[in-house]
Amino acid sequence: PARLFLLPLNLSSCVFMSVPPSHNTSGLRLPPEVTRILYVRNLPFDVSANAMYDTFGKYGAIRQIRMGTNAKTKGTAYVVYEDIYDARNAHDGLSGYNLAGRYVVVTYFQQRTPLAA
Repeated sequence: PARLFLLPLNLSSCVFMSVPPSHNTSGLRLPPEVTRILYVRNLPFDVSANAMYDTFGKYGAIRQIRMGTNAKTKGTAYVVYEDIYDARNAHDGLSGYNLAGRYVVVTYFQQRTPLAA
């Protein structure tokens, strides 16, 4: 699979949308909170791009990984999978995974909706 370069984490200009799965081998409907985008926190500050692709790539094709680079976002990342079912499997398999001595926390990305005035 092709690897993408890691980009600095700046979500102010990004829009994330969930797309329908390309294949549903189980025939089951996924809960609405399941998305192709995983938010990962408690990462070691010195985790490499290769380590991220090796760890998360075991679950399927990755479209993009964005890692935090400044003091506020360091130790976090967004992992975007090509397929929603791969994201679900990675979420289930890597929540609480020990990566270089740190237990990572993996959640589904939920886009915030603006508050009504």
